[in-house]
Amino acid sequence: MTGYFSSPFPRRASVGVDVGGVMVGGGAPVVVQSMTNTDTADIDQTVAQV
Repeated sequence: MTGYFSSPFPRRASVGVDVGGVMVGGGAPVVVQSMTNTDTADIDQTVAQV
């Protein structure tokens, strides 16, 4: 892999917003929330919980 996908469309600037202590937008990194309390690398345990 050589890097990021280059899009013919420019990214639109946005303002970052604090949502419950997590920055969203404004160049902040993507945040993923999980509803499991297991180690998601442990597939069997995670599937059993879901």
